[in-house]
Amino acid sequence: MCELFGLSSRLPTITTFSLRRFADRGGGKGPIDGWGLALHDGRGVRLYKEPEPAADSLWLAFIQARQLASALVLSHIRRATQGAVQLVNTQPFGRELGGRMHVFAHNGRLDGIEHAHANEWHRFKPLGDTDSEVAFCILLERLAPLWSTGVMPSIDDRFAVIAAFAAGIRALGPANFLYIDGDALFAHGDRRIQANGTVAAPGLWRLARRCRDGGAFTAAGVTLKASDNDQEVGLIASVPLNDEPWMPFGEGELVAISGGRLVGASAQRAVRYAARATS
Repeated sequence: MCELFGLSSRLPTITTFSLRRFADRGGGKGPIDGWGLALHDGRGVRLYKEPEPAADSLWLAFIQARQLASALVLSHIRRATQGAVQLVNTQPFGRELGGRMHVFAHNGRLDGIEHAHANEWHRFKPLGDTDSEVAFCILLERLAPLWSTGVMPSIDDRFAVIAAFAAGIRALGPANFLYIDGDALFAHGDRRIQANGTVAAPGLWRLARRCRDGGAFTAAGVTLKASDNDQEVGLIASVPLNDEPWMPFGEGELVAISGGRLVGASAQRAVRYAARATS
C-alpha cells in the first residue's frame, strides 16, 4: 500500500527522507510508482513530486542539499491502484482555498466515489483520474464556505466539516488521509492491509515528542534536525518509525495537530502501546 507521513512542529524543522527505506518500513511489495513531498511556507507550499521511484531522483537530492525547514510537512509514497502512473496522479495534491495552499494525501481505495458523490464538486475539479483526488475536491468544496470571509475558520469548525467528510467516505473503502491547510495537520486513520494480510485498523499511528535525537527515525528513512530545545513535534505515519510508544489510530479516528500539539480529536480512542509489540 501507499505510505503516508505528516509532521506538525512548534518551530520549523528540517526533515530529510530516504524514501526507499521509508517505503520498506511499511512492508509494501512491488515498485514505487511515485513520491511527493510538501513543505508549507507561510501561505504557500513547496511541492515536489515525481511519478517515478525516488532512489535516483535528482529532485530529492536537491531537497536534502537545501536543508529546507518547515513546521508542516506531508509526504506520500505511491503504489498505484487507480489511475495511470503519471505526474497528474501523484500525491500530495495541492489547491488554493481562502488565499492559501491546501495539501492532501490519501491511502486506500474509495471505489465509486465519483458516482456516490456526483455533483458535489464545482469549483474544484480533478486533474487526474484517481479516487484520492476526487476525495480532495469534495473536501475542499465542503470547506469552502468556512474560508469565504477571508478569515481563518476556527479549528472546531474545520474539524467538524472534516469529520463529517471522513465518516461519509469510510463507507466506500479504507480512508486514511492527511490534510494540511497551512495552520493545522488533520489526520484520519481508518484501515489498511496489516502484516497478516487482513484489512483492519490501525491505518495510521501518531507520536508526540519534545526535542530529542532527530536521528531516531533514520533507520526508517526519515531524519529530523532539531532547531531548538523547546521544540515540540507531532508525527503521523502509516506504521511506527521506531520503538517509541506510538499511538495507533482507532478505526475512524480523526485528530488535528497545530504547532506540534494535539488541538482536536474525535471520540474514537485507541489503546497506547509500544510499537515493538506489533513489529
